[in-house]
Amino acid sequence: MAVVEVSIVPVGTGDTSLSAYVARCLEVLKDEKHIRYQLTPMGTIIEGDLDVLLAVIRRMHEVPFGREVTRVVTTIRIDDRRDKELTMAGKVAAVEEKIK
Repeated sequence: MAVVEVSIVPVGTGDTSLSAYVARCLEVLKDEKHIRYQLTPMGTIIEGDLDVLLAVIRRMHEVPFGREVTRVVTTIRIDDRRDKELTMAGKVAAVEEKIK
């Protein structure tokens, strides 16, 4: 399982607010039953099978184009650990355990 941070930024929207675009991108995630996600102030964290996540990110990337946007910048950071189960909660718990 992989944990991926994704940030999708439409460019040239004529407005400084992007929350409506973010909300529409999250609608793609709500339809996915095998993906857990967490919205953060600077991006969205998703976890699941890497091939599935990359396909979903591609669909999310396309969302702003459907709203008359002609340029989209998508940033992806992937944490793909193969020696043991990797989850968002597990990564946070590992750090919290060390700061007690």
